[in-house]
Amino acid sequence: MYYVIEVSFINRDLHKILENAKWTSIHSWAFISFSAGMALEAYIFGMSSIATNWVPVPKILESLLLSWAPLWLIIGIIVTGPLSDRLGRKRMFYLTMSLYAIGAIGIAFSYTYYLILLFLAMLLFAAGGEMNTIMVMSHEIMPRKHRSKAMFFEINFINFGGLLLAAVALSSAYSSTVFQRFMIGITAIIIAVILAYARQKIPESIRWLEDKGDITRAEEEIKKYFSQVETEEPRQINDDPIKDPKKLPPISLRLAVTTIIAAANTIGFGLMTYVLGPYFFPKLTAIILLVANSAEFLAGLGISPFADSISRKLTLLISLAGVVASTAAIYFTISLWTTNLILFWILLVILNVFTSINYLTEDTLKAEIWPTVKRGTYTAIVRFISIGAYIPTIFLTSGLSIYQYILFNLIVWTSGLIAAVVWFVKGIETGKGKSLSEIS
Repeated sequence: MYYVIEVSFINRDLHKILENAKWTSIHSWAFISFSAGMALEAYIFGMSSIATNWVPVPKILESLLLSWAPLWLIIGIIVTGPLSDRLGRKRMFYLTMSLYAIGAIGIAFSYTYYLILLFLAMLLFAAGGEMNTIMVMSHEIMPRKHRSKAMFFEINFINFGGLLLAAVALSSAYSSTVFQRFMIGITAIIIAVILAYARQKIPESIRWLEDKGDITRAEEEIKKYFSQVETEEPRQINDDPIKDPKKLPPISLRLAVTTIIAAANTIGFGLMTYVLGPYFFPKLTAIILLVANSAEFLAGLGISPFADSISRKLTLLISLAGVVASTAAIYFTISLWTTNLILFWILLVILNVFTSINYLTEDTLKAEIWPTVKRGTYTAIVRFISIGAYIPTIFLTSGLSIYQYILFNLIVWTSGLIAAVVWFVKGIETGKGKSLSEIS
């Protein structure tokens, strides 16, 4: 049952009213905007793997190109994360969209290794900031009943972005590298245009404005985007007691657990999807991207509708256990799948089903458990460290045999599983429709 509130602002807890609001066109535009942004981030991140075939370079420069993606991604993250807390979520979007436009045009016409590095750096900086701000703002703007579901679906568009890149790369693989590079750049421009249009339809985060003490602007944003708010009955709006901050897990535990799990996912997925091809199966790079991201996207579509009703803690634990078991199976059957690609594709699909569920869960968790005024900063710290840890592994694994490479991956995923066990025992439940105020 719903209740219509005229926007008179007698009740100053505007974010509580909006948190319990019925889904509107504003939320639909936010969902489109955030989903397209997630897709573009993954699309750009995967460019480095495809670009290894654009210009012939020594092995060390190939490794540099592969590490370029996480390097500039984390620079964008650590710069824009604190800025989004200080200046606002929407202002960061204007910055990242501007860089997207310049970088996409530049990459379409880059014909040397160093120009590729330059424009990829620009795109990746923007992608890092874009995704960080989306992760933060989605929790703050989406209605409580749909918060987890919306976040899961949005993050799943990361898999769609990788899938789209693989499709574009494969469709132009038998043309010249100039044509392939042009097609990849143009596709990025089209997505950026969709982003720019959708971003005009959504307000600044009301929760962030209130926590910053800017009530006047919060009211102005609601007046601009909402004439009235259809929400639950008043007695239901405050039915969840805010947890005593002293009873929440300490920030140190939250940082440690989310960073370790995020690092395991980033390194594990990155090595198996973006690096395995260039290092061991160069001719299969685009196909590995296609298969891995297709499996992840479909798995994401399967679990996302249930995200608001399932336990975040349990899902995190089960998904990581599945990833570790799948990676172990890949390790112990190396002698079989290196001579039988059908087995390889089957194992890769199984691995990425579990990886997808883990990624959607941990990405949702690491942006929802922080105080609002520091949400951008803490989310950025976790992502900076976890993605930054991926960079040295690209170089460390460049000289390993296939057996050593997969074993290394297994060890990485196992560390994530241990952290998930710790969170299951010591952490809090953030799924099952929990209010953002209650868990942060």
